[in-house]
Amino acid sequence: MLRLTEFRLAMTDSDFPSADNDVIHEDRLWRDDGWTARVIKNEDDDGWAVEMIQEGEAEPALVGPWTMGRDKKNPKPLDANAFRTLVKTASEVLRRHEQQRHAMLHKNVTIDVDGEDVTITLDIVPDDDDPHANLKAFDPYGTQLAHVRVSPAFKLNKASAERWAENEYAKPN
Repeated sequence: MLRLTEFRLAMTDSDFPSADNDVIHEDRLWRDDGWTARVIKNEDDDGWAVEMIQEGEAEPALVGPWTMGRDKKNPKPLDANAFRTLVKTASEVLRRHEQQRHAMLHKNVTIDVDGEDVTITLDIVPDDDDPHANLKAFDPYGTQLAHVRVSPAFKLNKASAERWAENEYAKPN
């Protein structure tokens, strides 16, 4: 008969789930599907809060109030339905954040050049060492007409796009 120590020695690392992939379903801590929900004491008052952290991230994607239990002292335990709702809400927060970031970094405007629609795009590259932006012009068929590198502070609007086209797509000052 194998003793416990011999059994542990016979097992390989692959027999144990990694700490990152452990599924936990506890009253105040749930970890599943790449997300961790943790019920924490709300520092601002006597209540409780829940934080949702996506696997691999240091900061929570969502922190919100959590319901008190029946004793009005301890938090309501996490359950499968609450966890699914929290994952959905945290995912939506991340999705909206990404959409907002994309909108800040990628702008476009369409102008009329000699009776033809020309789309002007500005793509900001937020590089720590070399931040810049790419200003491009495209004809109605998607063919690139021009491309210049500009400051990430360049303001793209209809007037600046028209000035750029009028100057034959020379690098703006």
